[in-house]
Amino acid sequence: MSDTLHTLAFGIYPYVAVAIFLLGSLIRFEREQYSWKSGSSQLLRGRQLRIGSTFFHVGILFLMAGHTVGLLTPHSVYELAITAPQKQMLAIVSGGAAGTLCFVGLTLLLHRRLFDARVRATSSAADIAILALLWIQLVLGLLTLPFSLGHRDGHVMMQLSHWAQHIVTFQGDAASYLRGVDPVFKAHILLGVTLFVAFPFSRLVHIWSAPLGYVIRPYQLVRRRGAARPIAGVVR
Repeated sequence: MSDTLHTLAFGIYPYVAVAIFLLGSLIRFEREQYSWKSGSSQLLRGRQLRIGSTFFHVGILFLMAGHTVGLLTPHSVYELAITAPQKQMLAIVSGGAAGTLCFVGLTLLLHRRLFDARVRATSSAADIAILALLWIQLVLGLLTLPFSLGHRDGHVMMQLSHWAQHIVTFQGDAASYLRGVDPVFKAHILLGVTLFVAFPFSRLVHIWSAPLGYVIRPYQLVRRRGAARPIAGVVR
């Protein structure tokens, strides 16, 4: 990859992707709020949906948190507790476990969408496409693990962290930190950035509507008809 393409891909494209991500989400919320979902298919292959969805969501939430903390925490902060090589091994083990769980769940969901005729009939092209992109991204992420094991000195992890931190702090030299990094890492980053572009045009927008308030809202008392006292069990 030439210097110009490298800078465009890893120094400029991330900002374009984030702009599309934010503006596209806002426009879709304003104009198409009722499209923030995929076609319902809960009654079809419900068991496979429950297992796949649970594995996928648990895995992806852990991966998102791990990538955010791992990439954006300054070296001067985490080195108070662990070294760069130790941090990299922690990322390999925990990320590998969460990635595998997520991969199994997503494979079940994608299989269900593609190979059950009734589910496929309720699925849009965008539903299938975004699942396929996420599946490829997970495969790329898992493929980085052997390369990470080959660089256990933590140097590659430091390069990736410097790139991410320089991107979010709007420093123009961010792309330079990915020079010499194995192509699989670059592919993983490039597709990850592309997912931000696809976000507003896919079912991923439902992330903005995650029912976080459900966790902290007051309990509701449930009474039997004619009962003088509330049932011991309560629901949110």
